[in-house]
Order: sequence, then C-alpha cells, then structure tokens
Amino acid sequence: MSLCYLSHMLSIHCLRSVSTPACLNKLHSTIELFVNRLDSVESVLPYEYTTLKKKKKSYFIRLQKQLLCVLFGERIEPSPYKFEFKKPVVCGKVCMRTYSTNNPSDKAKLDFLKKGMLLNYQHHWIVDNMPVTWCYDVEDGQKFCNPGFPIGCFVTEAGRSKDACISNFNEKDAFYIFNHVDITIYYHIVEHEQLGARLVAAKIEPKSYENPNDDKPDCSGGPKFLKNKHTGEFKITYTYSVNFAEDKKIRWASRWDYILESMPHTNIQWFSIMNSLVIVLFLSGMVAMIMLRTLHKDIARYNQMDSVEDAQEEFGWKLVHGDVFRPPKKGMLLSVFLGSGTQIFIMTFVTLFFACLGFLSPANRGALMTCAVVLWVLLGTPAGYVAARLYKSFGGEKWKTNVLLTAFLCPGVVFADFFVMNLILWGEGSSAAMPFGTLVAILALWFCISVPLTFIGAYFGFKKTGIEYPVRTNQIPRQIPEQSFYTKPFPGIIMGGILPFGCIFIQLFFILNSIWSHQMYYMFGFLFLVFIILVITCSEATILLCYFHLCAEDYHWQWRSFLTSGFTAVYFLVYAIHYFFSKLQITGLASIILYYGYTMIMVLIFFLFTGTIGFFACFWFVTKIYSVVKVD
Repeated sequence: MSLCYLSHMLSIHCLRSVSTPACLNKLHSTIELFVNRLDSVESVLPYEYTTLKKKKKSYFIRLQKQLLCVLFGERIEPSPYKFEFKKPVVCGKVCMRTYSTNNPSDKAKLDFLKKGMLLNYQHHWIVDNMPVTWCYDVEDGQKFCNPGFPIGCFVTEAGRSKDACISNFNEKDAFYIFNHVDITIYYHIVEHEQLGARLVAAKIEPKSYENPNDDKPDCSGGPKFLKNKHTGEFKITYTYSVNFAEDKKIRWASRWDYILESMPHTNIQWFSIMNSLVIVLFLSGMVAMIMLRTLHKDIARYNQMDSVEDAQEEFGWKLVHGDVFRPPKKGMLLSVFLGSGTQIFIMTFVTLFFACLGFLSPANRGALMTCAVVLWVLLGTPAGYVAARLYKSFGGEKWKTNVLLTAFLCPGVVFADFFVMNLILWGEGSSAAMPFGTLVAILALWFCISVPLTFIGAYFGFKKTGIEYPVRTNQIPRQIPEQSFYTKPFPGIIMGGILPFGCIFIQLFFILNSIWSHQMYYMFGFLFLVFIILVITCSEATILLCYFHLCAEDYHWQWRSFLTSGFTAVYFLVYAIHYFFSKLQITGLASIILYYGYTMIMVLIFFLFTGTIGFFACFWFVTKIYSVVKVD
C-alpha cells in the first residue's frame, strides 16, 4: 500500500511503498506505526523524528528512499510502536533517554528538545496509510482533529501556558514533555471476509507522566517536566497505551472524512469560494458583453464605410493594421518566457484535472506533486516548440540561443533559488535538506529528459513555416501619438492584474494555509473551477486593455499583453507578504529567508503562467479582428 504523509508544501507530497495490513485477522495480526518528520507552524524548518530519540538500528532502518520524498523533505520511518490487533496495552515501555548537561552532546540535544517545545513542533504518526489524529474540543462544542500532536509545552515564569499546554501544569518556567500517548484504534468487521477487520481511524491523546520507577513505569505519577535552568542528569521514559474499539458507522472508503470535516473554517471556505465564483462570473460576463457589443459595432461601421466607399478618414485600431504584427523588442526573451509558460500551463491543467477526478486526493498521498514533476519533465517538447515557432515568427535567426535559453533560463533560476534554500537547510540540519545524490538525480532528470525533449520540440518548431498573419507589416513603423494616462503602459499593466487576482485570492488563502500552516487541502474541484475562471478572466481583462491600446493607435501589444496578466503575480507577492505578517508566527532568520525564497519560486511560476495566458488570448484576438475586417 502506498504510504506517505501529507507534506507541509501543498503540493508537497511523496511516494513510498510500505506493506501495511489492509485487512486484519482478529486472531493475530501486527499493526505497525510509522513516524514522519517533526514540523511547526512557527518555523519553516522540519526535522527528522529520530532527532529527538536515540536511534536504534533495529527500529530506525530507513525505508527505501524515493526521489520525491527526499525532494519535499519527507522522512517516514518505522517506529518501535508495534501492536497486536485486539490486544490492549497499558503503560507499555518504549524506550528511555538519558541526558546529562555535563556532556556537550547531550546538552545540545536537550536544548534542541526545549527549542522544539518553544516553537510547538509536532509529531506526525501514520497507521495503515492514514494519520494518527489528536482530536480536541474547540469553539461551539466542535471537535478539531489535528493530524499531529505536540512533543511538549512550555510554562513561562509568569505561569502562562504556551500553545499545547492543555492540562493544568503549575510548575513555572518549565518544559512539560509528552512522554506518554494513549492510542485508540477504531476498526470494523468486514462481513464478507472471514474473521477479518479493517482499521477506520486512529486517535491519540498525548500525556505527561513522571514515573517513580523508570525501569517499570506505571503511568501513575505527576506530569514530567524539565526546569528551564536544569543541570545534571535528566531521564525521559517513553510509554504508550493502546486500546481497540469497534465502530460500525465509519466505512473504510470514507475513513478520512472525520479529519476533513473537522478542519476549521470549512463552512466559511465553501461559502467564500462560491461567493468568489459568482462575483467573478458576473464580472467576466460584463467584460465579455462590453467587448462583443463594442467590437461588433466597430466592425460593422468599418465594413459599412468600405462598402459604400466612404471617403472619411480611418481612425482607431484599423489605422495600425500595418504595424500590429511588427516583431516586438526583446523577442528572444518573450518567446522563451512563452515556451516555459506553456509548459507550466499544460502541467497545471492536467494535474488539476486528475486531482478533480479524485486520483490525486489526500488519501492517495504522493500523487499530486509526483504528477506535477513528471509532467513538467515530459513537457519539454511543447515548450521548445512554442518558443521556436514564436521566435521564428518574430524574425529571429539565433535558433541555438533560443533553444538553450528555453531549456535553461527559467528552470535554472528556479533551481538556483532552490539550491540556495537547500544550503540554508543544510546549515540548519533540517530534514528538508536534500542530500547531494538527490540533487544529482534532479539534475539528471532535467538534463537527460527535459532538455533533450526541448531540443526536439524546437527542431519541429523551426522546421515549420512562419505564422501567416492576415495583414502585411509596413516597412516604416508608424509614429505612436501621445497617450492619455490610462492608455500608457504602466497604468494599464497595473490595472490588468486586479481582476484575475480577485478571483484567486480566497483560494490562495487556503492554499497558503496548507503550505505553511500544515492544513490538508482537498477541495480540488473548486480549485479546478477557479483555475478555469482565472484563465477566462486573464484572457478577457488582457483583451479589453489590448483593444483600448489599439484604439489609441498603440500597436505594441505583445509585451504589454504578457505583462498585463502577468502582473497578477505581483499582487500574489504582495498578498504573500501580508499573509506572512498577519497569519504566520514564523520566527528565526533562516525560516524567514526560506519563506520568501520559496515564495519567489511560486511567484515566478505564476508570472509565466498568467503572462502566457494573456499573450495567447491577445494573439488570438488581434489575429481574429484583423482577419475579419477588410483592410486596404
């Protein structure tokens, strides 16, 4: 069964194959518990579970590594927690850890344990391919089931409990360690299978016990705490209790539902998304109606003037028919951006389409980012083809430079940013840091698959004849008259990104929550609808502004159309900065740099994606109107 845990990066999933019992025999069957990395909403840096525990070769034999798991920081490992089905355990001993402040190594580990509790780091455990959840009461009598539980909590000198201190801990300036867990595993009997049962839920309750006898713990003492200024030896005994309960109401196919339904703001999310979709559809309809009516009148008027051989002087967008297809400046760079944007657009569309069908749901962990990465690698051919075809239509002749830039420019910028972030993760000792071998594997995928496919696409792109335009281009460029404020490039570009951003910012909030606040994102159906609305809105907003500029006799539409819809990425960046200061509690220079480093990667990808939509929408629009209208 595919086993992995939903990562902290939206699309941060991975694949591992681990054998777990899908159907358990009531007489004898072993249930294995797996552990994932430690993470926190107050830090971008994840760590391995074994960082806080003493590694034992018999327990912590690392599972077979897979590229995407390492790439996205996943660290799933076997654990010493193993249960026999329907055999309860009361205060079973797992292991004992001894620290000494006189030993520099132990002192460093103890300081790391304190830091983990200060920053509210959480465990993530997995049983039978589903997360072990910590369910507790929240507002209005609701229960929230968190797919993780804290390693401990801190009580300040003033006696104020921080974060996870849900019990009455009275000791001041002390760290309380959750060294005991009560695990309840729910199952139901499979009627059509003899003596069989399936696990449908696993819930946990962390507790803290000071055992009088560490060799034979009985989980009867008070809470286990560590004074902030403790010196000398300190022992921690880890224990667990496990119980089994039959639940006939939960079906195995819907065993994730109780987690998803308990997520905070779920009702608000549905209402906000529907409200956003209605508003955006209404605005898109208005833009489309205005464009169709205005453009229809212009075409009818111009054709009528030609048919009666009216001597009136032409005006408006028809005047620039001899310059509208003039090659843009920096055509090489524009064609490269459009090739990379096409690659990202197809990758996003196919990934969201399969996610919408349910193939890439949270239960099918690892599939989302696997699909995206594989598609990006395999879509080098359309990227090379689009870049080469457009560059040739712009009159370019440096085909070698074009194909090299298409293959290396944008992916190289992303990889350079990612490499710098990885250096920081290496320095911090985070589990998200990729080993050198994984970096080599990524480069192999890039250079050995994506780059050759880009060259193949560019070969066919240059081999084809140039794009035939409906009108000829004059040899002498027409002088552009002085523009009013709203038809100048910069104001138009700024205005063009507002409407597309308005249709995504609500979804963007929940996506950022899933990335940085470790919440599960599962509403891919709505996300796919918002994706379609974003494409329509980018196209219509860019076409509308392009029409205004052509009417003002400004024929430089190529770069402007790309930047108009691409400016949505700037609003994305501003929103990400606002989200950082208003919603997150990230501390530490390394975490802040990592947040903005990864955000810049997302902004660049979004810029290429939206800019490509705007350009091709305007390209279709300009080609269409100048082929319909009779031009002398």
